[in-house]
Amino acid sequence: MEILKMSFMTLKNLFSPPATRRYPAKTREPFPAARGRITINIDACTFCTLCAKKCPSQAITVEREKKVWTIDPLRCIMCRYCVETCPRKCLSQETKAFRPLAERVIETYTRPEEGEPREAQSADCPIVTG
Repeated sequence: MEILKMSFMTLKNLFSPPATRRYPAKTREPFPAARGRITINIDACTFCTLCAKKCPSQAITVEREKKVWTIDPLRCIMCRYCVETCPRKCLSQETKAFRPLAERVIETYTRPEEGEPREAQSADCPIVTG
């Protein structure tokens, strides 16, 4: 009897699709309450440093004088405290997952002074240093 059950399971597994996804090629839709990476609208930011002070993992650093906002995605625990704390609501949290990183990447966003030419840099295209 046991051999019959084992034969049935073997045939069933042989002709059924795999139970797992081929991750980078096939991604799953995120759950409605899923938490993802933090993004910033640098033009709305006042560099008040509340997000950096509230971050429990110290993934965010803000340089008020230089108008530089930096996040280390590998340190971020996606707790959403920074998004809830931001008085200008310039921080948001995406629900989609991001690709695995091969090395540590620090995302840096800079807002130029008034009258300076705007570089090809925004929340969609951060300067990546590492």
